[in-house]
Amino acid sequence: MKSLSGIKAVLFDLDGTLLDRDTSLAFFIRDQYDRYSHLQVVDKDIFVQRFIELDNHGYVWKDKVYRQLIDEFSILEVEWTELLTDYLNGFKRHCVGFPNLMNMLTELRNSGMKIALISNGYGQFQYDNFKSLSISHLFDEVLISEWEGLRKPDPAIFIRALSKLGVEAAEALFVGDHPENDIRASRAVGMKTAWKRNNTVSSCSVDADIIIENLRELTQYILS
Repeated sequence: MKSLSGIKAVLFDLDGTLLDRDTSLAFFIRDQYDRYSHLQVVDKDIFVQRFIELDNHGYVWKDKVYRQLIDEFSILEVEWTELLTDYLNGFKRHCVGFPNLMNMLTELRNSGMKIALISNGYGQFQYDNFKSLSISHLFDEVLISEWEGLRKPDPAIFIRALSKLGVEAAEALFVGDHPENDIRASRAVGMKTAWKRNNTVSSCSVDADIIIENLRELTQYILS
């Protein structure tokens, strides 16, 4: 197994890396469908599947998703703005992390490793989702694009995080699921990289130092 020697800090993406967003989203949509009878003009599984398709792994904001759903399924008597507000307020209650999340972070923390988060997205919304995973006490720094005025893949947001942690780029590992925003961008500033495999990208197109399937693999690479 390849060892990543000299690592003093590990920086993480949130959605698709620590937060199992696809599962969390499905939990939320099913709950919202059950609570809003006006959505039930369409079969539940069809509604959930279409929402997930339109959402496109979070890269389409929910105002567009809800407007499209209301139009496609001729949903009456509920406005997209009400559904969006419900999403913003309620998604955090359905957030689940990937397996071995807490154990992995605790092991890194106990080893003396510095830990940070860099996430694109709306500040309070992303922070609420992050907090809901009950891991915030293990992090030294949290950078969210709206609050920072920067977003990945801009190298400045990685450099800012490294400065806050007090480490050099070569001493840091970035863990993410997006080949461009996470892996190529952090690698460009001199960081080591770990790609958390997802089902939408071929591994042959990702130039990362290591590729992981499960978060528990990180400690094996870093602490061995």
